[in-house]
This record gives sequence, structure tokens and C-alpha cells, in this order.
Amino acid sequence: MLVVKTKAILKDLRDKTAEELNVELVNAKKELFNLRFQNATNQLDNTARIKDVRKNIARIQTIITQKEPKEATTTKKLSREKRKEAQRKMCNR
Repeated sequence: MLVVKTKAILKDLRDKTAEELNVELVNAKKELFNLRFQNATNQLDNTARIKDVRKNIARIQTIITQKEPKEATTTKKLSREKRKEAQRKMCNR
């Protein structure tokens, strides 16, 4: 059951563009921050959600790396710059 769900998530992520993945990554990081904050203040009921969000962040980052052109994989700065630019765009909205 879990494998089917994971495959569906991965298929959904692979169908997205790089820009959509960056937006998804920013949203997941915001959610993780909020979950950690709730956990610290003892307001979080489902602590397993933190683990799920962390895994989703790793999945998104992996797919972003796979979609990068071969030249960009030699320098990790390029992908970091793209992510930071997407974060700046999200914060300015």
C-alpha cells in the first residue's frame, strides 16, 4: 500500500516543471518549519508528519537534481541559486 502511494507521489513530482518543483520545495520547507514549531510548543498531534515532510523534501531535491542539465550537475551552486531565487519570489508575493 505504501509503495503504491510513494510511486504516485514520485510520478506526480516528475511530471512537474523545474519551477513548479522549486515552489513545491519552498512550501514543503515552510510546512516543516511550522511542524517543528508546533512540536516544540506541544501542539503537534501527529509527529510522524515531520518525517513524511522531510522525506518529501528529499524526493523533491532529488528530482530537481535529476532534471538539471549535465553541465549544471558539475556545479551545485546553480541549483542552489535557482532554489534561492524561487524562495525570494515566493516571499515577495
